[in-house]
Amino acid sequence: MVSKNTICLWYDGTALEAAEFYADTFPDSAVGAVLLAPGDYPAGKQGDVLTVEFTVMGIPCLGLNGGPMVSHNEAFSFQVATDDQAETDRLWSAIVDNGGQESVCGWCKDKWGISWQITPRILTEALADPDRATAKRVFDAMMQMKKIDVAAIEAARRG
Repeated sequence: MVSKNTICLWYDGTALEAAEFYADTFPDSAVGAVLLAPGDYPAGKQGDVLTVEFTVMGIPCLGLNGGPMVSHNEAFSFQVATDDQAETDRLWSAIVDNGGQESVCGWCKDKWGISWQITPRILTEALADPDRATAKRVFDAMMQMKKIDVAAIEAARRG
């Protein structure tokens, strides 16, 4: 059963592949019901995968194989709070090394165009430091990074 509030993500025939990747990569993620099209539709034929219910880190999602007319952009992203460099590295590599693309400041895109912010908790805490000079040092360090380097963030925080 679809949750009352579900994020719908548009794919070009690859919703099931994406859902399986997310379920294999992120904790508290799973693939649910797969609905096959009961008839032909603009992006597919009867019997093709039309929608896939899945969760990403506990967030209910629906993958819709709507065709190539719509593409993802950075206006929507999943932000993943990581606990350490090892978790940051693992998730970043899973996304980027599987056909994804690096961006800046902890952002990357998966091979389907979905944006991800792989954000160590230490970065979020340091940016909110009440000492604005400390927060500025951390911000300046982050602005030079693609994948977030926890040791460099900690060093910037210490000054």
